[in-house]
Amino acid sequence: MAKFLLYITLTISLLPFLAVSFSPESPTDRRVLVLLDDFAVKSSHSLFFDSLKSRGFELEFKLADDPNIGLQRYGQYLYDALVLFCPSVERFGGSINVASIADFVDSGHDLIIAADTNASDLIREISTETGVDFDENAAAMVIDHTGYAVSNTDGDHTLIASDDLIKSDAPVLFQGIGHSVNPANSLVLQVLAASPSAYSANPQSKLSNPPSLTGSAISLVSVIQARNNARIVVAGSLSMFSNRFFRSGVQKAGSSTKYQKSGNEEFLTELSKWVFHERGHLKAVNVRHHKVGESDEPAMYRINDDSDYSVEIYEWSGTSWEPYVANDVQLQFYMMSPYVLKTLSTDKKGLYSTSFKVPDVYGVFQFKVEYQRLGYTSLSLSKQIPVRPFRHNEYERFLPAAYPYYGASFSMMAGFFIFTVVHLYSK
Repeated sequence: MAKFLLYITLTISLLPFLAVSFSPESPTDRRVLVLLDDFAVKSSHSLFFDSLKSRGFELEFKLADDPNIGLQRYGQYLYDALVLFCPSVERFGGSINVASIADFVDSGHDLIIAADTNASDLIREISTETGVDFDENAAAMVIDHTGYAVSNTDGDHTLIASDDLIKSDAPVLFQGIGHSVNPANSLVLQVLAASPSAYSANPQSKLSNPPSLTGSAISLVSVIQARNNARIVVAGSLSMFSNRFFRSGVQKAGSSTKYQKSGNEEFLTELSKWVFHERGHLKAVNVRHHKVGESDEPAMYRINDDSDYSVEIYEWSGTSWEPYVANDVQLQFYMMSPYVLKTLSTDKKGLYSTSFKVPDVYGVFQFKVEYQRLGYTSLSLSKQIPVRPFRHNEYERFLPAAYPYYGASFSMMAGFFIFTVVHLYSK
């Protein structure tokens, strides 16, 4: 008995620590596999890699054709994210191929693809699987005769200073190939687009036919957020991640402003925070519903009951979960179609709530919250609940709307009684 009491005492004393250890963890991917064409990229792009390491990521560098590489072992994935800095690889080593990378993303993991002018068919095929298509001309590069970066040599205007569709202190340097995105695909978004004067062609030869990609339809960097909240970045330039581009000064043609440092580091750091779920990641907890005036969740509702619904939504700030504040979170009370659609009000501390009257329809309903907002992970919440009609003894005994019928009935009985008396006792 004494040992048992000691065990209980120790367990109770450890409860606060257990509560901390089982608290919600960071959604950030920590184990990252980086596949390279050459280990020289590890040093030439060290600033980008160091920024990841400084934020707590565990990077494992492998050659793309290493025969021992694999994404999973015994059915368990070894990594949370994959970075492909190997644009010229013709065939992956080990068990990695296009299908295994697609399965990796389908399992909710994240991916960064950096292509280049020497992008292989393998890299192009993987990019096509994600929803973007690189220019089919293998020698093509993005050329811009008005939006290029000023340099000491005239060059071929393939070094582009882009500031379209981004918010950065300085233009971003880009040199590589362009790609197109399907405008009908709501999952793909241009993050860095070419200017209206840009086009995709071989800079070493004269144009014999109109270029297939022109203007702002050329995407330099695109992002994809899958329906399972896996995130993908596709860039047409490996050089834009390099130390040289990070440290290089930049002056856009036609502008007198010269920046001492390009916007590449700022842009790609923020982009990597997004793709690795350090930004824009939502979670929902404490989903509750109950009858007005009660606190316990009922097993079912009755038609015309008053119901309260609440949920707490938080956003990962990079270090902790912070209350998410928005005015577009909606609740559906759903059976085949929404019978009730209400916008949830928020206390700006993470709690969203609303009240409504259960419709005068019985069946199996669902409380549904389907929240999708650009740049944020989607939320899909549902709770099933049956709704029953009134029981026979729950109806009101006298309905105000039926008073005319009650009056008609009693007046008929009174009239019949008077008629009977008069008929029986009159001579």
